[in-house]
Amino acid sequence: MSLLFTPVEIGSLQARNRLWVAPMCQYSSVDGMPNTWHLTHLSSFATGGAGLVMTEATAVSPEGRISPEDTGIWNDKQRDAWAPIAAEIRARGALSAIQLAHAGRKASTWSPLKAGRGSVPAADGGWQALAPSPIAYDGYAVPAEMDDAAIAKVVEDFSAAARRSVEAGFDVLEVHAAHGYLLHEFLSPLSNQRTDSYGGSLENRARLLLAVIDAVRAAAPTTPVMVRFSATDWAEGGWDVADTATVAAWAAQRGAVFFDISSGGLVAHQRVIAGPGYQVPFAREVRERAGVPVSAVGMITTGTQAEEVLASGAADAVMAAREWLRDPHFALRAATELGDDIEYWPAQYERARLTRMG
Repeated sequence: MSLLFTPVEIGSLQARNRLWVAPMCQYSSVDGMPNTWHLTHLSSFATGGAGLVMTEATAVSPEGRISPEDTGIWNDKQRDAWAPIAAEIRARGALSAIQLAHAGRKASTWSPLKAGRGSVPAADGGWQALAPSPIAYDGYAVPAEMDDAAIAKVVEDFSAAARRSVEAGFDVLEVHAAHGYLLHEFLSPLSNQRTDSYGGSLENRARLLLAVIDAVRAAAPTTPVMVRFSATDWAEGGWDVADTATVAAWAAQRGAVFFDISSGGLVAHQRVIAGPGYQVPFAREVRERAGVPVSAVGMITTGTQAEEVLASGAADAVMAAREWLRDPHFALRAATELGDDIEYWPAQYERARLTRMG
């Protein structure tokens, strides 16, 4: 059996394999409500053999949405709509995970499925974005600088969202601290120019993230918590992989059990050097420096490539996004590619199982 198709522990739980579905925004919600699109979209990956299926960035408050079409879990109606989705993912053998998010200064923006670009005006359903400092993302409206009350509200919103997520039946919670959204904005000196206890030193810039992790753990004490980081801003003077490893170790001390390593998204002038597996070295460095389990992501498209990532010691699991969109049965295909006779191939699909063909 390949490493890719051996089980892996996430805190107290075990995923059936190490090929997971990364969060992917669908921009298909009304008033934060998930719907039949989300049910079909996410459950199909579990049918396709994924070890863990994670929701899109799910807002902890209305103002925390990236776009007006984002999903949320800030009220009980949304919680109840997520419940059958979490149940269906689990029924098909995968762990169900939800990514809890606040978009910060990148909130209230047009969905890529719409014609507009940049910030959505109030007349069209937009709202005031929030951030650690009043510094706009290029082309977006200037955000309001958060005061102590706004910061405390964010912590409480994450806590309430974690509680509702557990009530909805999700197995795993992920705190989104990547891609230029609110918690990443506090971490990076390019977006955080505060002079109070939330700005300046690395300890101060990490204060909000660690408070959120504490609040999520208190609200869901038996549920494994992951954290997604952007390991670098890809910009001079920005957040980097050494900072990521340091804060990941701090987060692990607070009870986070797995770290999802991506990169970028904070500034428009980033200079990304992309290619197959281009973010894997970041995952390796965080894993080695912090001594924590990590998942790697970034243009991983075949079972052989994913197996090589694991065999090299760069990561403990592999996440993919676009490849799951191209093929919702990516894990079944990868198992065939690697010659693994997995036991959870759907009985309804047996006739397509190449390993069973004479």
